Amino acid sequence: MAQTPVPGGWTMPVEPGPPEFLPILDLPAPGRQRRLTVLFRWLLLVPQLIVLWVLSVGAVVAVVIGWFAALFTAQLPGPIARYLVHYVGYDSRVMASATLLVDRYPPFSLRPRPDYPVQVELRPGRLNRAAVFFRLVLLIPAAVINSLLGSGWFVLAFFLWLWVLVTGRLPRPVFEATAAFVRYRMRFGAYALLVTSAYPKGLFGEEPPVPGGELPASASRPLVLGTWGKVLLVAFLVLGLAADLTNEYVNTDGHTSSDTTNTAPR
Repeated sequence: MAQTPVPGGWTMPVEPGPPEFLPILDLPAPGRQRRLTVLFRWLLLVPQLIVLWVLSVGAVVAVVIGWFAALFTAQLPGPIARYLVHYVGYDSRVMASATLLVDRYPPFSLRPRPDYPVQVELRPGRLNRAAVFFRLVLLIPAAVINSLLGSGWFVLAFFLWLWVLVTGRLPRPVFEATAAFVRYRMRFGAYALLVTSAYPKGLFGEEPPVPGGELPASASRPLVLGTWGKVLLVAFLVLGLAADLTNEYVNTDGHTSSDTTNTAPR
């Protein structure tokens, strides 16, 4: 029990509050994948992406309403919280398939399917009103990391797809780094949508379990990254930064050249 000092030199016992719950992403261990589904993976996911876009419109409306409600009640209204939880889960299932983490096609269901290998655990609860009010500002550091990870993975996407297409399997370091990226993205989305008060963290995974301790619940609970998995995750960040800087330079240079051409004397 924690002790809080008070005037007079004595301490008052304080009951510790409930621990902040960090959203969990459960993934199956990397295994064999059907080359035919890998070949057409991104094409097959187009209908899912359309559905996801429609759901995202509803999520934006829901989180705006939920933001105002949370400022007064310090929590999301029940129906809004349930919709946003289901939306984060749907998005994570599609993302896991798109990043070649799972071979099974994600179901067209907003509610989670117990038999599907990708599961998301979220526990909406009390929110800090100040953190809700400044949520967009607080999101900036995590948004930068999330963007760099996505850009970096996209740079390597073709080569990763080609490897899985030829070998039928995602290498363990690639699985670890990709799982870390998808989990961080899920936690970022949950925090942005006010589903959790826990700031996105744990990018580089957790410590390996103690021998003889509790058995892992899934391949990503706990998510333990080896040396090469961590190296690849850093590569995602570096490549993402390089890609963003390159795009910025190309766009700036293009505008400069266009402006110079338009203002040149005739």
